[in-house]
Amino acid sequence: MIKNEAQAARRIAQLRREVEEHNRRYHEEAAPTISDRKYDELYSELVDLETRFPQLLTPDSPTQRVGGKPLEAFAQIAHRIPMLSLDNTYSEEEVANFYARVTRLLPNEKIPVVIEPKVDGVAVSLLYENGRLRYAATRGDGMVGDDITQNIRTIRSVPSQLKSAAPKVFEVRGEVYMDKRGFVKLNVERTEAGLPAFANPRNAAAGSLKQLDSAITAKRPLGVVFYGTGAIEGLSLEKHSALFPLLKKLGLPAAERWWLADSVKEILKAIRELDRIRHDFPYQTDGAVVKVDALVQRERLGFTAKSPRWAIAYKYEAERVETKLHDIIVQVGRTGVLTPVAVLEPVTVSGSRVSRATLHNEDEIKRKDIRIGDTVVIEKAGEVIPAVVEVVKSKRLRDAQPFDFFRHIRGKCPVCGGRVRRDPEFVVWRCENIQCPAQTTRRLEFFAARSALDIESVGGIVADKLVERGLVREPLDLFELKIEQLATLNLGNEDAPRVFGEKNATKAIRAIERAKTFPLSRWLFALAIPDVGKTTAMQLAHFHETLEQVARSQLLRDVLAYHEKNDPSRKQIAARLVETGFAEKSKSKNEKGSGIVTEVGPVVAKSVLEFFESEAGKKILHRMKQLGIRPKSEKIAAKKAAELPLAGKTLVLTGTLPAMTREEASAKIESLGGHVSGSVSKKTDYVLAGAEPGSKLEKAKQLGVRILDEAEFRKMLRKRLA
Repeated sequence: MIKNEAQAARRIAQLRREVEEHNRRYHEEAAPTISDRKYDELYSELVDLETRFPQLLTPDSPTQRVGGKPLEAFAQIAHRIPMLSLDNTYSEEEVANFYARVTRLLPNEKIPVVIEPKVDGVAVSLLYENGRLRYAATRGDGMVGDDITQNIRTIRSVPSQLKSAAPKVFEVRGEVYMDKRGFVKLNVERTEAGLPAFANPRNAAAGSLKQLDSAITAKRPLGVVFYGTGAIEGLSLEKHSALFPLLKKLGLPAAERWWLADSVKEILKAIRELDRIRHDFPYQTDGAVVKVDALVQRERLGFTAKSPRWAIAYKYEAERVETKLHDIIVQVGRTGVLTPVAVLEPVTVSGSRVSRATLHNEDEIKRKDIRIGDTVVIEKAGEVIPAVVEVVKSKRLRDAQPFDFFRHIRGKCPVCGGRVRRDPEFVVWRCENIQCPAQTTRRLEFFAARSALDIESVGGIVADKLVERGLVREPLDLFELKIEQLATLNLGNEDAPRVFGEKNATKAIRAIERAKTFPLSRWLFALAIPDVGKTTAMQLAHFHETLEQVARSQLLRDVLAYHEKNDPSRKQIAARLVETGFAEKSKSKNEKGSGIVTEVGPVVAKSVLEFFESEAGKKILHRMKQLGIRPKSEKIAAKKAAELPLAGKTLVLTGTLPAMTREEASAKIESLGGHVSGSVSKKTDYVLAGAEPGSKLEKAKQLGVRILDEAEFRKMLRKRLA
């Protein structure tokens, strides 16, 4: 019998250790050593003691994995080291090419690689400091993710405190998944409750992590598999394969199986073996990841703009299923593109129910000779997007007619009835009515999307209703909305009204105001300029201060003039583009004898200039000025990249800087042409050290790398900028 606080503290500590250990045995090893009843008795005793002695209750207790107070919105966390995605392939030949490329880049070296399951879940990053969980974040855009710490804490297999002697800083990365059996049970419960079933375990896991109320997340059968690291201090790993025993030692769940190989034959053997056994795992897998094992070799191989050169993801062939194509409907996209979509007899493919599939465009329909009434084969490309692969012509009906796209839409936009035309340079039909309602709604959703202006509350049904009620006719109308208009917006109908509410309206207005000073690249992307994606928008923003500068860009006019065959001043234009940094000399001349490669090509240049020269483009610029919208400049190309102060230099940060955060220091270094690395090597030029530096400082001293404090760093920059 517990009589006092001291006795209670000892028993609570013992119970927490036992409950955590049994959680680990059950969730990670699927090998429980006690009955459910005995586990419930231990758990209940712990709850009882923490209730009797509330002063002993701590946030990391296993009893606190039931969710906290609901959030109003997710905070944002900047990743210390970017979470890059991997290159994908469906071809064993490309896996062989990957290994050949790696061995070619590192000649005369033995290059072992690790093969591990590619878990089909939601990528997350968890940061532990001195063994205690500090935060958890989603991948987001690779640079910044959502703070999901409160939801991660509800997953029983995730320890709040690491076991054993943990590094000072340990950032571990992995995939949150929904247990396959738990997924089936959850969908049965949702169906019985009259709720829509989840399409697949990955969607269910993503939806669970995105809950603002972590009490909902706590009820979901989630698990996690860790497979990599981010920032580390106080520990030096030499091989990726050493991570697996370390994760186990620290109490972190890792992959069920993994393989080491140092030849193409062994790599492919491991990939095939994984394919045979992966369906027995508690989580969905859609491929195998091949990674160079030695971290020093990884560092030498480096990265492309989007992915590491030392890894590749091999995806297994998607499941194919036959079904009936009942009809073809045509959807209108945000830029007016008309896209044909197959209406199918519902069928289950790769774990989810499919009733529609993309047909891409008119030429694709003709190439595959797809007709209404056909029996077709569908697959989920990348196990995500359903697509019609081929027609089973042996089952075709005798009266099936070839599909005529123009006749099918009766020669007009299926949404607004406006004029349509086929772009002669591409394979798509477009609606020419810029005020087409379908384009308005989709332009608004695109404008407000996370990758654009991140106005989180404006999307889906909210966007539809804003357009339907006449509150928004074009995206910039958002900036004239009042809280009262949004708060009273009816998202339902007259019979069953459902208002947006003052709380949601306030949050949306704040997001709209915040967007006024978003970076220029975000605005260039949000405006849905034809041919301008996120990467192109960033390239343009690096060479222009404002939208007005982009609109009258001499650089873009030079690109167009340069690609004109008969322009007599091509050499002068080329020299000017190279001088500004907007082009670089090509190693091999093309058929025109050009000799340069420009940041963007003539198609993009033409699209951008035509957009801003149109009446709609001029109106946008004028209205943005009236609304006080001033996108933040991201211009970094005043000098050519090679002339930037830190061009070609690699810096490593360690410790706490007195006047700058690490993120601010990293941004400063990269803006001046430098590269920020997470580890010290012989190729490191400088280590920027603050208070309480980690093991990186010692390694820098061993390797003779120059060490700077913040004052010396600033002094060096002043000299280089002079």
